[in-house]
Amino acid sequence: MFDLTTWFAYLAACTLLVIVPGPTVTVIIANSLRAGPSAGLMNVAGTQVGLLLMVGVLALGLDTIVTQAGAVFDVLRLLGAAYLIWLGVKMWRSDGRLGQAAAGARRSHGHYAWQGFLVIWSNPKALLFFGALIPQFVDPSGNAALQVVLLGLTFMAVALVLDGAYALAAGTTGALLSRHNVRILERVSGSFLIGGGLWLALSRRAA
Repeated sequence: MFDLTTWFAYLAACTLLVIVPGPTVTVIIANSLRAGPSAGLMNVAGTQVGLLLMVGVLALGLDTIVTQAGAVFDVLRLLGAAYLIWLGVKMWRSDGRLGQAAAGARRSHGHYAWQGFLVIWSNPKALLFFGALIPQFVDPSGNAALQVVLLGLTFMAVALVLDGAYALAAGTTGALLSRHNVRILERVSGSFLIGGGLWLALSRRAA
């Protein structure tokens, strides 16, 4: 089993990886700005379910699963890219209203949770990256599957705290922003999502 020094090094790596905004954080912030922190927190809940599934895949044997399901990953990549671009276009078309309009079009908590799950799985390379990061901290002399689960749960805990902080901060800030500033933020977020979707669509499947 890995020692505490190894675990702290892994914890630091997880923190650095999660704290850098990506498509998931962009969606969490955008929804928190528009519909309040509860929307962003439900996005976080959905991403946690997605991460848990990734940990399970990795613990069962990532290499075998990826080899046998390569075509499925390509389809998932393209569908995920289209979904990110669609979300980005919706943000660009938003008029920046957070008050009555947001309340009138408020989605269910289940919708935001499902959206978070789809976004985390929209990039299958996240699973491959997961598979490249975690094994570096696994002690071959110990129970590999158990170590993968523990390291995966550590990553999930870090993501839960930091993504949740993004949701709460954005939800609180959104209530203080003018409609003009919200519209600018939504267009910036939308641009990031569209760019991420295009990059995902044009990138090659990792070997």
